[in-house]
Amino acid sequence: MRTEKSRKPPRPLDEETLRALGLRYVERYASSEAKLAAYLARKLRERGWAGEQPADIEAIVARFADLRYVDDRTFGESRARGLERRGYGARRIGQDLRAAGLAEELRGEITGAVDARGAAMAYARRKRFGPFAREAPDRAVRQKQFAAMLRAGHDARTAAEILDMRDVELDYE
Repeated sequence: MRTEKSRKPPRPLDEETLRALGLRYVERYASSEAKLAAYLARKLRERGWAGEQPADIEAIVARFADLRYVDDRTFGESRARGLERRGYGARRIGQDLRAAGLAEELRGEITGAVDARGAAMAYARRKRFGPFAREAPDRAVRQKQFAAMLRAGHDARTAAEILDMRDVELDYE
């Protein structure tokens, strides 16, 4: 039985191995170009480099983008739809897309297409706020619900409207 101390360090990467790691990553995970580049850079830090010339992560990422193995627009739209279905607002979706490394212009286009009221209703339904609550909350509970909706990325006006509703409007059921 080998202990952690007796383990051999992994072999340093070369161009072919780095490309294979990238390919394995994009076949397993939906990714943006920035996330793929960060993954490859981390692997380089962990294992080192044995190639004759310096590692060209940007070239690998660009090649994968040309082959459409990674596509920031598709990744961002898919991620935004998933977050919107879970009830997150445009601001929170934009933060998530920024963390994934999407360009500001692309983030703006994607978050501009978010149905703010529908997402707020989905969040209220999931958390049992506003018209979905079993009973009317007291002032302290309502303030906590309001704060939760703001943290979820909804604007104050929409959050207040949803929390003040007593009946669900048929348009958003």
